Amino acid sequence: MIEVLWLGRGGQGAFTAAKLLGAAYTIDDDNRYALAFPSFGPERRGAPVRAFTKLDTKPVVDRSQTEKADYIVIIDDTLYTPQLQGFLKPTGKIIVNSKNDIDGTITFDAESLAAEFRLPTANSVMFGLLVGISDVVTSNEAVEAIKGYMPAKIQERNINALLKAVQEVAE
Repeated sequence: MIEVLWLGRGGQGAFTAAKLLGAAYTIDDDNRYALAFPSFGPERRGAPVRAFTKLDTKPVVDRSQTEKADYIVIIDDTLYTPQLQGFLKPTGKIIVNSKNDIDGTITFDAESLAAEFRLPTANSVMFGLLVGISDVVTSNEAVEAIKGYMPAKIQERNINALLKAVQEVAE
């Protein structure tokens, strides 16, 4: 099972990104299963949010929070702590939206890229970084997930941001 932990703040789209990953994983294959779910503290804008995506080739029935992740994607760098390294599987990676280098992580200034496409949050950029860094889903599957789940008026900007992020990490 592939497990992804998303960390963000209320309103940043961590749960949306978790759902998009699950949708992308299952989009073209009836033998792929996904479960995406959030974990909230106080339900208000700006409060820390954890979201989880579990992906497998058999139905995913375990709704417990991820204890050891393949990837931890952090949309707000203030949520990074070195203790998160303990939540990774041995080959796991942490991807952080940050302008600063953070030891033991992959950092990328997702806010600036999101701003290029007039996006209020960096969740699609972070989703694109995960797509580019991992082999979990393809760019085409990710694009199809956005088309299937986002309102038409924002699809193009989110797709372009995602594809640019994939391209940035592929170089």
